[in-house]
Amino acid sequence: MKLPLTLQIVVAAAIVLLVLLILEPLLYRERTISNDSAAATNLRTINTAEATYQSSSGGSYGAIADLIAARLMFDTFTGTVSGYNYSVTLDATGSRYTAEATPASTKTGRYGYYSAPDAVIRYSTNALLAPAGQSGRSVE
Repeated sequence: MKLPLTLQIVVAAAIVLLVLLILEPLLYRERTISNDSAAATNLRTINTAEATYQSSSGGSYGAIADLIAARLMFDTFTGTVSGYNYSVTLDATGSRYTAEATPASTKTGRYGYYSAPDAVIRYSTNALLAPAGQSGRSVE
């Protein structure tokens, strides 16, 4: 029995939609893993920029705007980069910093990360942004 062309098209579209619904979670997971890796790499970039900035500024660290103004980082770090938002918090004297990478949404990253002057990348201290039992622990 031969189906009419319109029915064949509808059946083909339904099959394609079904395949896409099955593959979408796999593609989503792969993208978030890639973004997580990029977040750690970008925090290393911030750590390097901070070390360079500190050596040329008389011993103090800088905020992201300072690092960009000193041409140590690209201005893309003021927005979302690879699914993450980045921030640098300085202490009152500028002698310590915390660089953070937070997922822009649950679809762009799985975990939050941070780093301090020791340059070790750690999972977020927020337990909701870290794997179970890994909050604040080193990623590497």
